[in-house]
Amino acid sequence: MGTIRVRFSKKDDMKYISHLDLMRLFQRAFRRADIPVKYSQGFNPHPKFSLATALPIGVTSDGEYMDVELENDIDKDEFINKLNDVLPDGIKILSGKYIKTSKSLMSLIEWSDYIIEFYITGNISKEDVENCIGKILKKDKIYVKKVKIKNKKEIIKEVDIRSGIRNLKLLVIEGKRVIIKATLKSGSKGNLKPRYIIDVMKKIGNMEIVDDSIKIHRLELYSQKNNKLVSPLDCE
Repeated sequence: MGTIRVRFSKKDDMKYISHLDLMRLFQRAFRRADIPVKYSQGFNPHPKFSLATALPIGVTSDGEYMDVELENDIDKDEFINKLNDVLPDGIKILSGKYIKTSKSLMSLIEWSDYIIEFYITGNISKEDVENCIGKILKKDKIYVKKVKIKNKKEIIKEVDIRSGIRNLKLLVIEGKRVIIKATLKSGSKGNLKPRYIIDVMKKIGNMEIVDDSIKIHRLELYSQKNNKLVSPLDCE
């Protein structure tokens, strides 16, 4: 028996299903593909697999990860092909490998790369966007308002998110269309939603961003070793 770690994508209409629904989808896929998944003991046994971190609804990704414990080892490519044969359009296993580490996948994740695309209503130049990004990265503290619901009451708190921003980079500016790359804190040790970067750019760059135009895509998840970002497939 062993544990296989796979990278998968979540696109198209699948971006609208929740983390819990995605877990249920994989449970059904394991049964349909006849994957020899190991089950927990007890009154209500369940397949032993875990996802790295929840992806916000509406966000697409090429960099999601899953660990699956197997009762019997099977060829890695057979695992991938059998699962892809039964998965719906929008979910696809991209690669995988058997791992030996005992650390949970969720505990390894510390950062995410995102592509954030949006349109603005006014005129803007490359220098304007780069100056905005430069101002953000030079700041020691950046406060945003976070809303939580507790006991059916809305609680608004100001939170410093600067430590959750590792890097921002302008990729494309074409007329009113802007695309940036953001490396943000993710995982159980802290999580910064990419939507907050939009809020910060509106405030610091005085940008009028068309909310309906915003598209967010996760490129990759990372662990961190000696201040270097490492793929979960290379964390052993």
